[in-house]
Amino acid sequence: MKLFSELISAIEITNKTNAKIEALVQYFKIAPDKDKLWLIALFTGKRPPRPVKTSLMKTWCMEITNLPEWLFLESYSTVGDLGETIALLLPEPSHTLDLSLHEWMTKLKALKSKPETNKKAFVLDAWSGLEQQERLIFNKLIGGSFRIGVSKKTLVNALAKLTNIDANQLMHSIIGKWEVDSITFDELIKGSHINYDNSKPYPFCLAYSLEKELLELGEPNEWIVEQKWDGIRGQIVKRNNEIYIWSRGEELVTKQFPELVDAISNFKDDFVIDGEILAMKDNDVLLFNDLQKRLNRKNVTNKLLEEVPIGFYAYDILEFDGKDIRGQSFEQRRMQLESIFNSVSLPEHIKLSFLVEFNEWKELHDIRNNSRAINSEGLMLKQKRSPYHTGRKKGDWWKWKVDPLTIDAVMIYAQKGSGRRSSKYTDYTFAVKKDDALVTVAKAYSGLTDKEITEISQWVNKNAIEKFGPVRTVKPHLVFEIAFEGIALSNRHKSGVALRFPRINRWRKDKPVDEIDTIETVKQLITAP
Repeated sequence: MKLFSELISAIEITNKTNAKIEALVQYFKIAPDKDKLWLIALFTGKRPPRPVKTSLMKTWCMEITNLPEWLFLESYSTVGDLGETIALLLPEPSHTLDLSLHEWMTKLKALKSKPETNKKAFVLDAWSGLEQQERLIFNKLIGGSFRIGVSKKTLVNALAKLTNIDANQLMHSIIGKWEVDSITFDELIKGSHINYDNSKPYPFCLAYSLEKELLELGEPNEWIVEQKWDGIRGQIVKRNNEIYIWSRGEELVTKQFPELVDAISNFKDDFVIDGEILAMKDNDVLLFNDLQKRLNRKNVTNKLLEEVPIGFYAYDILEFDGKDIRGQSFEQRRMQLESIFNSVSLPEHIKLSFLVEFNEWKELHDIRNNSRAINSEGLMLKQKRSPYHTGRKKGDWWKWKVDPLTIDAVMIYAQKGSGRRSSKYTDYTFAVKKDDALVTVAKAYSGLTDKEITEISQWVNKNAIEKFGPVRTVKPHLVFEIAFEGIALSNRHKSGVALRFPRINRWRKDKPVDEIDTIETVKQLITAP
């Protein structure tokens, strides 16, 4: 546990990805294999069920410290994390426990079925045998709230640096089906439980935002224009009668979209196709808010399949019958893609992306401005002669998104950030008018300068009304312009709407609170072109 605790400390004190990768690499070099497996399991969501209720941990801590509940809750409000609050309040350890991460996790798994008296004895003994930081990690492991600032991609990049194994292969391997007790670390990273050759994707070709006038791009007939759909970019890999779907985030999402697998199985050829995964119904593209209901589902029910059907717009083809064709021109690849799609009868939810017809650049302005009417984000402009690049290469592909929607809202809640911003209020909740009251409409934490954040934090300290854990209720006084990409009706939100990618556009110091938007004017944006 000491080694694992030191790793977590090293990760939490930095917001630099390379530093986190280096800390992980050093851990993997010296940790026992079973500990390495458990680290990967914990960081990828393969953790055992919570063995002890957090309410019990809170009760036991108050018993040990003789603290009244109000004082414990006040401490929790200040710290903002239950596991950390308990670790800070408990007395110094009376003895030393020196168990590995694997040994702790084995004991925690066995604890699940034990009676409460056994659980209490185990937890209290651990608390009295661990140093404060180790105790914090223990609390997070046992309390079911183990979250750390390491993405799957960062973890994979660390493993790739350690082993020189392809990152995509490692991603496939660690998110595949495996158990800590039935595989070795070497078997896991080498993918002995998967067939990576059949599933291997390619790096995605990405576009820069358009930063020049259309006329500067050259002749219109040298370009192909498509709609930029608001879904999930994905690669569908079909090889040797096996089908895999990869997201742009380099995660396997095959099981989340069974209707795509069924449709692609109708093709006789092998290929790798790049495109957009979308929520589609009655031949229309739905909002991203609808698509979110299908994301990250371990099990896709028949009800969900019916309520939110999934479609796919194919943009490009990267491999055909085992041959990498990324070096061919986009125009050539498009012809190959059309040939494949014309060779088989497909359901209406699997489509080729349609090409925007235009003769002069000026025609694209109205088409782009009307994109929201079909739930598109704007346009994609691609050079006909361009190969399929790895990553971004300026000049060949451009994305030309519609301008964001904006509203004026007032800040009503503020919460401190993490890391280097842990002393400042950086996370804000905003509200608009509803009759004679306010209703929350968005959360945002980006868009302000460091100077503005400092100024707002000072204001929050002076104008906080109530405390709810780490959150402060403030006087409805500061007005901000909130920008967002899209808006949809939502039963999950009190306001009845959900904003897509909200962020702070500017601080409206010039605007009084009585001039902020109403929920009625916000809802009118749903049908705005």
